[in-house]
Amino acid sequence: MRRAAGDPRIPIMGRCKASRSCALVVIVAGLATGILTAGPTVRVAAADRDDVDAARIDWAAGWVIAGGTGIADRHAPSPAVALGTSRRGADEAARQRISAKLGSLPLAAGGTLADKLADRSVKARIDAAVEAAITVAAEPETDGSWHVTLAVPIEAIRLALGEPRVLSPAGDTGPPIVVVEGVAAKPSIGWTVGGIAAATLWVKDVPAWAKDAPRVPARSAKAGAVDADAHGTAATLYVLVGKR
Repeated sequence: MRRAAGDPRIPIMGRCKASRSCALVVIVAGLATGILTAGPTVRVAAADRDDVDAARIDWAAGWVIAGGTGIADRHAPSPAVALGTSRRGADEAARQRISAKLGSLPLAAGGTLADKLADRSVKARIDAAVEAAITVAAEPETDGSWHVTLAVPIEAIRLALGEPRVLSPAGDTGPPIVVVEGVAAKPSIGWTVGGIAAATLWVKDVPAWAKDAPRVPARSAKAGAVDADAHGTAATLYVLVGKR
C-alpha cells in the first residue's frame, strides 16, 4: 500500500532514543523513500525475470537487492491455497540470490566479504541478516504464484562483521546525518570517517532528504579512512559524496 507523499524518516527519527542507534533506521526508512518514488512497477515476462531478479549492489540506497519467483503448486485445490507455499519459495529464491552476491562485497581494509565467511560466528550473523531481508515488493499472481523483491541493508552486513558497539555514557547525541563532500574513494564496507566507524552511503549527489544535514569536506581518503571533521557519532549516517 502506497503512503502519501512525504519523507518517511521524520516520524521514525523522532522516536529514536539516545540509547539506540538511528543510522540503520534512517537507511531502512530511506528504502521506503526509494519504493515510494520509484514509479509504477513494470511487469516482465517470466523468461526475462532471471535478468531482472539478479542480485545487485546499490551503494547509494545502501542495500543488496534481488528478486525471486515462487511457482504455484498445480496440485493445490485453488490459487488462493497455492499462494502460501509459493510465497515462501519466492522469498527463498530472492534470499539465495542475495546470499550468493554478498561474497563479492569489497572491504575497505582489502579483500571481499567472502574472505570473512570462514569465521563461523561472522557467517552466522551474515546468514541472520539475509534471513531478515526486507520485503521491498511482493506481487501475487492470478495463478497462485508470487514474485517478490527483497533487500539486505549493507549496514547490516557491516554490523555483522564486528562486535556490538559500546554506547557512551552520554548516549547518541550527535546529528543523525552528516554529508561528507569530495570523497575520492571507491565504495566498500568498513570505512571510518574522522576515526569513527559508522554507517555510510555512497552517492554522486546529495539526496533531497539530506539537503539540510551538516556538510564537511573530505581532506583525504585512504587505507579505509576518510579524513574529515566528523561532527557525529557511531550512530550517525555519513553520506559520502564522490569527488568530481
